[in-house]
Amino acid sequence: MESPTGRFDGQSAREPIIKAPLLAVLLAVSMPVLYFFQERAHDYWLGLAFAPVDLGEGRLGGLFTSMLVHGGWVHVLMNAVAALTFGSPVARLFGGASGVGAFFFLYIVSGVVATLGYGLMHMGSSDPLVGASGAVFGLIGAATRLLGGRGRVLRLTDRSVIGSAAAWMGVNAVVGLIGFAPGVDGARIAWEAHAFGFLFGILAIGPMARLFLRGDERFASPDGPGDPEA
Repeated sequence: MESPTGRFDGQSAREPIIKAPLLAVLLAVSMPVLYFFQERAHDYWLGLAFAPVDLGEGRLGGLFTSMLVHGGWVHVLMNAVAALTFGSPVARLFGGASGVGAFFFLYIVSGVVATLGYGLMHMGSSDPLVGASGAVFGLIGAATRLLGGRGRVLRLTDRSVIGSAAAWMGVNAVVGLIGFAPGVDGARIAWEAHAFGFLFGILAIGPMARLFLRGDERFASPDGPGDPEA
């Protein structure tokens, strides 16, 4: 609510209330919007799903299109919230026009790698895989090296990075073993895809920062600035 002085909670009226980067907001909003149309399609967009058997038959489009469909509202909203939360520090790292490409490159390739890794581990299976979780986990992996770095990329060997990565993978494995997917009755969680996406994100953010940004300004460790190992 606006105060009589024309300021919002003590800040300038010109300062946006929502501080999340536009890229992260657009990505998060796109997920429920797409699912709204998916839910109303006569075929539920099942043709966009990916099955590991597709690899052996040369159908590779699902590696990308499976990220566009979800199994239910809970599924899509969880991914949207995670994309907004962990996509925000990644979007802040990359600025300018080239940053838009870098952000979506990381997101999309994380999803493709996640789906491909899952497919290779389950070759021959015809069970469909849907959802952007693998791509979102790529953002989580990248954000793991940004959170605590004050906008800079932490080393892979940083204690906070190692601890956070171990925690994420531990929770991912436990949830995968439990086999419960909120909002998707009878579906299993593709925890392997999550792991592949996370590993790609946490490894790729270093080289991508070197490529798109000035290394002397964007790399750091708790003990002082320095280039990351990857």
